[in-house]
Amino acid sequence: MKHLLKLSDLSKSEILDILNLADQLKYENKNGLTHHLLKGKTLGMIFTKSSTRTRVSFEVGMYQLGGNALFLSGNDLQIGRGEPIEDTARVLSRYLDCIMIRTFKQSDVEELAQYGSIPIVNGLTDYCHPCQVLADLMTIREFKGTFKNLKLCFIGDGNNMANSLIVGCIKLGIKVSIACPDNYKPDEKIVEWGYAQGLLEITSDVFKAATKADIIYTDVWASMGQENEAKERMQAFSGYQINDTVMVVARKDAMVLHCLPAHRGEEITAEVFEAHSKEIFDQAENRLHAQKAVLVKVMQTK
Repeated sequence: MKHLLKLSDLSKSEILDILNLADQLKYENKNGLTHHLLKGKTLGMIFTKSSTRTRVSFEVGMYQLGGNALFLSGNDLQIGRGEPIEDTARVLSRYLDCIMIRTFKQSDVEELAQYGSIPIVNGLTDYCHPCQVLADLMTIREFKGTFKNLKLCFIGDGNNMANSLIVGCIKLGIKVSIACPDNYKPDEKIVEWGYAQGLLEITSDVFKAATKADIIYTDVWASMGQENEAKERMQAFSGYQINDTVMVVARKDAMVLHCLPAHRGEEITAEVFEAHSKEIFDQAENRLHAQKAVLVKVMQTK
């Protein structure tokens, strides 16, 4: 595994290897065991989109692995003043052992990998969010004990989260049902792939999607960079909320996940959020452990 650009690049066995290592690193972390597997390594973290969980989890993760992390905002780099991605990739490859980038365009991530000579990790793009979904899968297995015979229902915008959930879940055999308005469906090629696997359903009916679901998942209605669409999106997604009525049709032991930040009263009610806060904040914590596993996998095989 040279990079983590998108989950569709990984095989089922590679995803499971990451999750198994993440479980091991989490166990060691909880038991006070050190694992300086990346001692002397340096991670460069490029942010053109700000974040709470991505920055803190990667920075702390590198520290716990014995390495160093450098925060590089778009304003701090010449890339923010017009330097081409290909030049930035080649320069930073001389200084760093790995780059994590959180940005808007998937093509920026792909170009860094094309022109650089070090591993590239996708911390988020408008197309996909692979690190988040690895943490999600880790959390699902912790609570459910397996990936077999599970159904995940995602309610809301068919965005980067929906794209990555479709790929990650289906690769591990989880059925995925997406409830979204017709104008906000996931990426067409990903949907086509999901249908071909026989494990994907796309519907505008929230209750149909949530029926007998083992996992109910949502995200904010307007993501970063979509602020000017907020009013329009509030109207489009007004019926796409996780609430007590939706939870009734899911399985009695259904878990609720949210990639955060959460807007209580919009995509999820405060009552449902708090009732499932254990799952949601374990999910957030697992970003740390899953990403540490990714960093070890890409840097130790460099």
